[in-house]
Amino acid sequence: MPHTRAAFRAGQITEWAATLLAKETACLEVDDRAKVDKEIAGDLEKVAKLSEKQVGDQARKMAAKLDPASVAHRRAKAEKDRRVTIRPAPDTMTYLTGHLPVGQGVQVYAALKKAADTLIAGGDERTRAQIMADTLVERVTGKTQAPAVPVMINLVVSDQTLLGTSHDPAHLDGHGTIPADLARPLVATALEAGAKTGLQTWLRKVYASPHGGLTAMDSRSRIVPHGLSHLIRTRDGGICRTLFCDAPIRHIDHATGVINGGQTVEEDLQGLCEGCNYAKQAPGWTATGHHPPHGRHQVTTTTPTGHTYVSTAPPLPGWADPPRHLAVLEPQDPSDLLAEYEFIDDAA
Repeated sequence: MPHTRAAFRAGQITEWAATLLAKETACLEVDDRAKVDKEIAGDLEKVAKLSEKQVGDQARKMAAKLDPASVAHRRAKAEKDRRVTIRPAPDTMTYLTGHLPVGQGVQVYAALKKAADTLIAGGDERTRAQIMADTLVERVTGKTQAPAVPVMINLVVSDQTLLGTSHDPAHLDGHGTIPADLARPLVATALEAGAKTGLQTWLRKVYASPHGGLTAMDSRSRIVPHGLSHLIRTRDGGICRTLFCDAPIRHIDHATGVINGGQTVEEDLQGLCEGCNYAKQAPGWTATGHHPPHGRHQVTTTTPTGHTYVSTAPPLPGWADPPRHLAVLEPQDPSDLLAEYEFIDDAA
C-alpha cells in the first residue's frame, strides 16, 4: 500500500490510521486493495483532514463495496469468535468484555443507555456510566426486573441495498459502516421481533438530494425539534463534526449562534460532542454552516488565531463522492511555459 506508506512517512496520518487501512483491506485482492489505498491515501491534503475513525470507516465502506463476498466471509468467521471475558482491574474492580456481532453489541449498549437516560430524567443522582453498569448487572443476574423500554437504533441504508439490488454498505449508528448483507437481516429481524413481541418497530424514510445531501427541515424554534435532531445525527454519521474528533454526538447545536443571527435549520446545525460544543463558545471562535451547490453539508470554523478549517459531512450510504482526477504533470522548461503567453507592453 504505497500511498498509505507515503502518507504515514509524510506525517499526514497516524500509525493507527495506517494500521486500520491495512487491517480493513486485508481480505481484498491485491488490485482492490490498491484501489482503496489510492482513493483514501492518494491525496495527502484530503487524508490529512480525516480522523482515525473516519479513515477506518472509509476503508470498510470501500472494501464492502469492492468485494462484498470476501467481507461477508470475514464477518462470518469473526462471529464464530464471539465470547465474554473477564480480567482484573485496579482497586478491586474488574473488566467484563463482550466480543459480540455488531448488531447485538449496539443493541445492548443502546438499551443500557436508554435505561440510564430514563433514570437520569427521573432525578437519579448517579452518573450515566454508573447507571449503565448497574443496569447491566441487574439485567444479567436477574436481581431486578427491568421494564422493557423502547430503544431506537439508527441504521441508514439506501433503498437499493434494502431491496437487494445494490451492495452499497449501510451505516449503523454507534458503530459505523456495515456491509449490505448484514444490514438487510438486521432490518428483517427487527420487524419480525416487533411483530412477535408487540414492541413498536418502524422504518423511517430519509430523503436525499440528487447530490447525496439530506433535505432540509425548517423550524422557528431555538430548541432543535426531535425529528430535526435525528436528521442531523444521521447526516453527520453519529460522530462529532469537529475535525479529528471521533467522539459520539451528544449535542445538536447551531454553528452560528441564534444570538448572532443563526437559525434552527438543517444548514446551521451540527452534531458535536460535549467538549467541542463547550469549547466553541470561547471568545474568538466562529463557525458557519453551508451547503456547496453540488456537495455535502460543510461547517467552516475559524479559530482565535485566524486559522480556518472545513468539516464536511460524511457521504450517505449508496452515494459516492464525485470522481477525482489526479493529473501527473511532467517537468517542463520555464521557457516552454512562457512561450504559451503573449506579453503586452502596457506602455505601448
